Amino acid sequence: MYTRIKEIIQSSIAVKALVLADENLLATTRKVIDAIVNCYRNGGKVLLCGNGGSAADAQHLAAELSGRFYYDRAPLNAEALHVNTSFLTAVGNDYSFDDVYARMIFAAGKPGDVLVALSTSGNSPNILKAATAAREIGLIVVGMTGKSGGNLNPLCDLLLNIPSGDTPRIQESHITLGHIICELVESELFPR
Repeated sequence: MYTRIKEIIQSSIAVKALVLADENLLATTRKVIDAIVNCYRNGGKVLLCGNGGSAADAQHLAAELSGRFYYDRAPLNAEALHVNTSFLTAVGNDYSFDDVYARMIFAAGKPGDVLVALSTSGNSPNILKAATAAREIGLIVVGMTGKSGGNLNPLCDLLLNIPSGDTPRIQESHITLGHIICELVESELFPR
């Protein structure tokens, strides 16, 4: 078991090394930071969505933006779209689970806001519908996926596609890039 633990850690490091070596991915990360900073400077908000572990990651990153990251500062408007369970279960029951995020985007999204859509495969139907709804009303769509980007790829203005097909390693790198984004958005908007 000790050997397997080391192998898993090495696998995580290897994916992060691929991220570090991917100049396009790093440049896109910078563009995501700029888009979010511009969104906030123009009075907008960041909406995030995902399923399972990606929903947890969406909520985690929303909390980093809306609460604080490294230091005390004004809160930023960020929300994970699954946190209202009454809404989620009502729409899932009355319409379809595939519609839950799109419906909330139509309710809460405004042109110039940013949607961060997390899907390791890039093929989750509710995430695809969310991105389609966001584009329809003028949100900037940021996808966080695995290697190919899946069907989410063409729906994104900016795609952070981790160079891996292994779900846990993709999610670990999503949080790494997410933390980088939160840190640099915070420092751009609230310089010390």
